[in-house]
Amino acid sequence: MGRVEGKKAFVTGAGSGLGRAISEMLASEGAKVCVTDINLDSAQATRDAINESNGDGTAFAFAHDVTSESEWQTTLEEGAEAMGGMSILVNNAGIGDGGTIEGTSFELWEKVHKVDLDSVFFGCKYALPYMREDAPSSIVNISSIAGLIAGHNMAAYNSAKAGVWMLSKSVALHCARKNYNIRCNSVHPSFVDTPILDSFTASLDRESLKEKLIRQIPLGRIGEVNDVAYAVLYLASDESKFVTGSELKVDGGISAM
Repeated sequence: MGRVEGKKAFVTGAGSGLGRAISEMLASEGAKVCVTDINLDSAQATRDAINESNGDGTAFAFAHDVTSESEWQTTLEEGAEAMGGMSILVNNAGIGDGGTIEGTSFELWEKVHKVDLDSVFFGCKYALPYMREDAPSSIVNISSIAGLIAGHNMAAYNSAKAGVWMLSKSVALHCARKNYNIRCNSVHPSFVDTPILDSFTASLDRESLKEKLIRQIPLGRIGEVNDVAYAVLYLASDESKFVTGSELKVDGGISAM
């Protein structure tokens, strides 16, 4: 049996990058997966790849603007109906920003917080009723090492990802106090080779940026998407049944420096 056999997972931002890798990993380990993305074509591509590898009816795809409260309510209902329940929520959708406090407009500040933090609030809030019915359940929120370690040129991103970190702890304590049998944890990757790196390439081409970032990582390489997917798999599975309100760093050693 797979490590999440019989689980039903709802993964946002699943059309590419981390979200796609996480969805594929969970499906390969036995879960049904609802993949959502603001780009329906990319969500459907992830769905089709999963179903081709794991059998029809393993994955379902939905268009989903994670900044919309009403779309969260609708898509969660549709996803739970398609899968026959919901026991895993992965709040993965996010965008980057490379602005200093003086160089960040309020418009950009609001956009980053809506996508990276408000979406996690909506997901946790509106998924809980479904997850209570399908417990034991697990919420995994994708934060960032940038939510724990600040940078001079990531004002909005630092703030939003730090908010995800602390919100995860609040949700964990709420669920524990209510005896919901729902855990909530955050994952904190450092630099991973996904499209979000393009958000930080204002003055460097992508390869030059990667070389610069690698020099900051004790393990001497950029992270791969499955490095994060395996961390999510652990937290989504019952292997981590005594882990809640915690943060799992997948950072190549940066936070140890």
